[in-house]
Amino acid sequence: MSLQGKVAIVTGGTRGIGKAISTRLARDGAAVIAIHVRPEAGEEARADFATAGVEIHTRQANVSDVDAVNDLVTSVIAEFGAIDILINNAGITRDGLLVRMKEDDWDAVMSINLKGTFNCIKAVTRPMMKARSGRIVNISSVVGVAGNAGQANYAASKAGIIGLTKSVAKELASRNINANCVAPGYIDTDMTNAMNDEAREQFLTQIPLGRPGAPDEVAGLVAYLVSDEAAYITGQTICIDGGMVM
Repeated sequence: MSLQGKVAIVTGGTRGIGKAISTRLARDGAAVIAIHVRPEAGEEARADFATAGVEIHTRQANVSDVDAVNDLVTSVIAEFGAIDILINNAGITRDGLLVRMKEDDWDAVMSINLKGTFNCIKAVTRPMMKARSGRIVNISSVVGVAGNAGQANYAASKAGIIGLTKSVAKELASRNINANCVAPGYIDTDMTNAMNDEAREQFLTQIPLGRPGAPDEVAGLVAYLVSDEAAYITGQTICIDGGMVM
């Protein structure tokens, strides 16, 4: 699935699933710009990408800041000439039972996960419409499909991404811009590794395949969705979860 000549932005693209997506798209030939928040993350990621044998550009931006996102998109187009692919992967968690959830924790998750996705989509829409071509993949979660106790804010943000994706797909289809959602389940990342053993075992009992997924498996699905082979797929939410949600 060649992406030769394509330019891709991957938010949250220097860690976990985002890092795997950045690496895969670069290996498939795309010029990849991986977005991060922490200043030091860019340098760390570039070293890791070099070790992996891929060249990936990094930029610092907070996706919840609309001005920062607009500046990012302007600078990428100025340097690379276009934006063909947008992967909205940036996300955070602030878990807690609803009855004890702080307003700040609700707002923080919504701001990064949902508003950040909206900001990035809106920023690339005009250049993609002008080019009459584009691929947008938003990373949701099975939690956004099925809900999860203790994650009301996260589940709501990820469910919102699914609704946003469907609306974007309908609005932009006439301009040959496809928008789809990928909803990972329990994937082996720093976030899931921080869970205690009891919580990990509980998750595994819900997965028919009996194992966590790998970031590279999510990246493979994303790579397919942004390729020419997936030109007739839009507005869909594809769970990659070992059968956790059916």
